[in-house]
Amino acid sequence: MEGGQNRSVAPSYLGWSIFNTLCCCLPLGIAAIVCSCKAQNANAIGESAIAKDASRTAKILNVIGLVCGIILIIIFIALKATQMK
Repeated sequence: MEGGQNRSVAPSYLGWSIFNTLCCCLPLGIAAIVCSCKAQNANAIGESAIAKDASRTAKILNVIGLVCGIILIIIFIALKATQMK
């Protein structure tokens, strides 16, 4: 391949980050959006190492945020179910 075409593009996970911010865990979602934007910007200027690191951080934050959101939803449903009795 010719110069510049061999570099890999790290995923940004921006859509997942926005979903987590709106539906699961606001603080972790905002941090994930910041990392996602950092990954996108680093991809755009060709800084693949920075992009991969930011992408990895965004993914970890999204996984933790999603798990926290699911746990909170389960707790909320359980509390509402026990109040109905």
